[in-house]
Amino acid sequence: MTEIDQNQELPVLVLPDMVLLHETNMNLKISRKLGRELHDRVKDHDYFGIAVAAREGLPARFYSESDIYHIGTLVKIENATEMRDFYHLKVEIIERAQIDELIRDGINYRAKYHLLPDIDDLDQENQEDILKHIRYLVSEISENFKESKSYTEQINKIDDLGKVIAQVFPYMRLSLEEKQAFLETRSLQEKALKFLEILIEQKESIKFQMEMAAKFNEEMNKKHRENMLKEQLRVIQDELTETEGGTGKKDYRELIEEANMPPEVKEIALEEVHKLERQGPHSSEENVIRNYLDLLTTLPWGESEIKDIDIEGARKLLNKEHYGLNKVKDRIIQHLTVMKLKQNKQGSILLLVGPPGTGKTSLGKSIAETLEREYVRISLGGVKDESEIRGHRRTYVGALPGRIIQGMKRAGTRNPVFILDEVDKLMASYSGDPASALLEVLDPEQNNTFSDHYLEVPYDLSDVFFIATANSLKGIPGPLRDRMEIIEIGSYTSHEKFHIARNHLIDEVLEDNGLDETQLQFEDEAIKTIIEKYTREAGVRGLKRQLATVARVASEKIVLGKVNLPYVVKEDMLYDLLGHELIQVNMAGKHNPPGVVTGLAWTPVGGDILFIEGAFMPGTGKLLLTGQLGDVMKESAKISQSLIRSRLAFNLKKTEFDKKDLHIHVPSGAIPKDGPSAGVALLTTIASLVTGHTVDPKLAMTGEISLRGAVLPVGGIKEKVLAAHRAGIKRVILPEENTKDLDDVPEDVKAEMEFIPVKTVEDVLKETIGLELPKPVMMDMSPDTLTGGAGA
Repeated sequence: MTEIDQNQELPVLVLPDMVLLHETNMNLKISRKLGRELHDRVKDHDYFGIAVAAREGLPARFYSESDIYHIGTLVKIENATEMRDFYHLKVEIIERAQIDELIRDGINYRAKYHLLPDIDDLDQENQEDILKHIRYLVSEISENFKESKSYTEQINKIDDLGKVIAQVFPYMRLSLEEKQAFLETRSLQEKALKFLEILIEQKESIKFQMEMAAKFNEEMNKKHRENMLKEQLRVIQDELTETEGGTGKKDYRELIEEANMPPEVKEIALEEVHKLERQGPHSSEENVIRNYLDLLTTLPWGESEIKDIDIEGARKLLNKEHYGLNKVKDRIIQHLTVMKLKQNKQGSILLLVGPPGTGKTSLGKSIAETLEREYVRISLGGVKDESEIRGHRRTYVGALPGRIIQGMKRAGTRNPVFILDEVDKLMASYSGDPASALLEVLDPEQNNTFSDHYLEVPYDLSDVFFIATANSLKGIPGPLRDRMEIIEIGSYTSHEKFHIARNHLIDEVLEDNGLDETQLQFEDEAIKTIIEKYTREAGVRGLKRQLATVARVASEKIVLGKVNLPYVVKEDMLYDLLGHELIQVNMAGKHNPPGVVTGLAWTPVGGDILFIEGAFMPGTGKLLLTGQLGDVMKESAKISQSLIRSRLAFNLKKTEFDKKDLHIHVPSGAIPKDGPSAGVALLTTIASLVTGHTVDPKLAMTGEISLRGAVLPVGGIKEKVLAAHRAGIKRVILPEENTKDLDDVPEDVKAEMEFIPVKTVEDVLKETIGLELPKPVMMDMSPDTLTGGAGA
């Protein structure tokens, strides 16, 4: 035996599912990773270690003390060779060893130990008798296997009982517990008798198997053969499943009974089970059937638990998690109230429409939390295949159910809150129109029998609370839009953004960057400056990014100890933290020359003011338009020119329109501009130019004009008024029909501004350049007038 100092600590080598018996040498083939690790751990201890087995069923290699057996063997790795697919170790197994103390060594262990040699309680004569019986049994067993003669001759040459047992032991079909119990047996007599018993049992088992195989090969009929193959297949599948960490073969009939399927669906499922049972061992259709049955049995079919809706609690939660959006929250509360009265039966489908970053998806999460329902979200942006919604037919390779059914499977309940994000970005292609496929999903009259091509059975979606989100209504087809109840979410005001940042975003940013309020704080003026001069958006995503940038810069200073805590971000520090200002806000001027007017515009990221400039020059009566104006805006300019010429023809006799060209320009020429709401401003620009009257720079205007001189209502009043307030405008001209839209404007803004409603262009000219014109008499175009009256 190799000499070794038993007082030194040796590394513990854990061999999963393997027990080494002393008094022999072995060649081990193990995984490359484990082999390399074992070799590296023993090379600093003259290649000695304590080999122990780990208990069965352990999923990982990070073993605790209770996971490994404390009796193993002292081994020496004599040679190690790294092969392509495995690691080859030649191991000398020296003696049984017991671990006295385990010492943690990283994720592994070292051990203090002592040796446990066999107790020699069997005389020489009995040893020779038992040795003779073992040789005889080994010879008989070997006769059942080809090319075993050399092995038998090798066993017959060994005269030591313990070495014979150690030589035969690795080939015994024993469980890990049985092998470990055999290793722990110290009595030579007990060990030898137990080994004889094992050999006899194995001999009889092998003999029985050989006889049964011969009998079945000779006499088995077709039915018996089929049953045996099925049984073998079942055993192989069970073993494979266990190897992969599963729990065994699924009993689909039992799962179908537990799934509470409707009778017609249950019948189809049982037909698929019967079809599965008839499949051969190499059938390509088996996996298809199993995947289909897995989907059927995991989909929620039974009635879901109906929880009472706490309306007051819902309002408190919405107010807590979302600042502002009062009309939106009121509309959601009304919807929840109707659901409460209808006992949670879903009626209409909500469509939240608004610019990016305004909280559409997070509102859906809050609704799910309020209703205590599962939350499921799918993104439809860029989807252009109808099968993404309805699924693929199972006849196609790699077929999958549609996203709706997959979402229901993830939810595990029939009444989740289901968010359909970016529904306005669906795209039609040669693969079908996914927007049309959504018609059935979002129609309360049809979705109780939704049909998925993969599922092939009707599925009830009537209990699902669908919430769709979109940035714009333009991209949503009319039939789909008609099935949803639209809730528009406008852009946030600077005041709202400030409170959202103070109450929500800063806490999130601090948590994301590993900070807290004791380390980093923001002054109110700094937050307001970031909103006004470093972000330009309708929502708050850009604001959150800028706050996160400040937090990252501050975290470096805090970690390096360059600042005192708390580090307070002030307004004058923003240039060092964020760089130069990103947003240039247009401000109202102090003096406007004739022909310059301040207009109001709506943009997807809020409102803005724009300056419209005009100039006369010698020419032939042409109208020149610059500044990337769209068709609608160009038409408004032509209408304005016609109105001025018709209304002021007698007032401006000296103005020779046929001998002068009119040039109108809207600055920021790189930005496309379009829409009818600049009509009033264009009219005023031309009027100011031809009359020589200046327009108050603190006066802004919006409104569409018609050729008959009427001022028509426009949209985006809230955003335009907020932009005017931000730019220092004191008075705003707007169409009379738009005065009702002022209800959406914050009270503090309205208190600082004057609003002038107008109905006709005459009203506009009076308020802008002080020119009073008589209103033209409208010709009566009624049928009675044209025909001379009923009595004519």
